[in-house]
This record gives sequence, C-alpha cells and structure tokens, in this order.
Amino acid sequence: VQLQASGGGLVRPGDSLRLSCAASTLTFSRYVKGWFRQAPGKEREFVAAISRSGSNTWYEDSAKGRFTISRDNAKNTVYLQMNSLKPDDTAVYYCAFGAGVIISALRDASAYDYWGQGTLVTVSS
Repeated sequence: VQLQASGGGLVRPGDSLRLSCAASTLTFSRYVKGWFRQAPGKEREFVAAISRSGSNTWYEDSAKGRFTISRDNAKNTVYLQMNSLKPDDTAVYYCAFGAGVIISALRDASAYDYWGQGTLVTVSS
C-alpha cells in the first residue's frame, strides 16, 4: 500500500492550497482517511478526517471553517483544501488511512495503518 501526498508549497498568508493524497492497492472505501501535520519542533497533530462513506468529517479546531477534507473514490484520492492560510499552518502535512479507526481515536496517529510521505506547506510573507 502506498500513499502519495502532494500539493504543498510556499504561499503567503491568506492564500489557498489543495493537498492531494493518492492511494494505491487498497480498497479505498474501507478506510477512514485523515490529515495530520507536524511543525518544526512540535509533535504531529490531527488536522482533519473523513469517514469511510464520506458522509462525516471532523476537524481540529483551528482548521474549522478554513479547511475542507474530501475524497474521490474513483481516483482513490483524498484532498485537503486549505483556505485563509496562516503562518501557524506551516508544517509537513501527512495523509493517513486507517481501517479500524473509531471516532474516539480519530486524533490518535497510532490508530492509522498507512501514511504518506508528507508534503511541506510553508506560509510566509
């Protein structure tokens, strides 16, 4: 199983980015899909997740109203649309898939089975 994350870059405060995570060789719909991020010197933290069916989404408080997680089953791809970016959003962003993730463990990185390699987002003026 491979998860390939892409879409990061250097942007200015207030700009937008869309991250993508393409999955190979797995049954896409069986997995809860999440995005985490890790800023320099900090622990990896939860950003957003989407349920197996796509009908439910969850967000870390600072992402609510600015970020949107979505998925395209036909392309085996999950997205993170990030708007109104702030310098505090600077981090390496990781996608993660978990077959057995339950709601109470959405924010627990150890609950996820597969991880992408990370894509760097830098927000700076």
